[in-house]
Amino acid sequence: MLNALEVVTIVVVGVMVGVEFSVLFVMNRILDALPGDSGQLGHAHGGRMLGAVMPFWYTGSFILSAIWAIAGWHHDGARLVVVAAGLLILSVVMSMLLLVPINNRNKTWTPETRPEDWKEQLRRWERYHYVRVAVIIAAFALLAAALT
Repeated sequence: MLNALEVVTIVVVGVMVGVEFSVLFVMNRILDALPGDSGQLGHAHGGRMLGAVMPFWYTGSFILSAIWAIAGWHHDGARLVVVAAGLLILSVVMSMLLLVPINNRNKTWTPETRPEDWKEQLRRWERYHYVRVAVIIAAFALLAAALT
């Protein structure tokens, strides 16, 4: 049963990391290169779509890691799982304090209603997102290392 939990956790966290990595290094570049207001509208739509899913994904990833840490406490690699779970909870806290407030504003913007500093707000979100992606990549790496 522990093996199944490990695999499910690795897959869930790994896919989350892939999505967030793609947002940062692929989707944002595509949206920023679109002409006119298309990029801003794309950012707003992406904020609505991912903003609806990611809270469950981040929280679920932490919960799975915490269960793995408890269930596998006496196994090799348990400490790595604990640190990974700590990093995942850090990513949740970072999200709630830094990224979600910006995203909540962004997802309501239209070309007519966006504030003058909308680009700066998106750049700030992206800077925070770089750090969050690094945190979840580290958590994923620790979970993978815990399997050995």
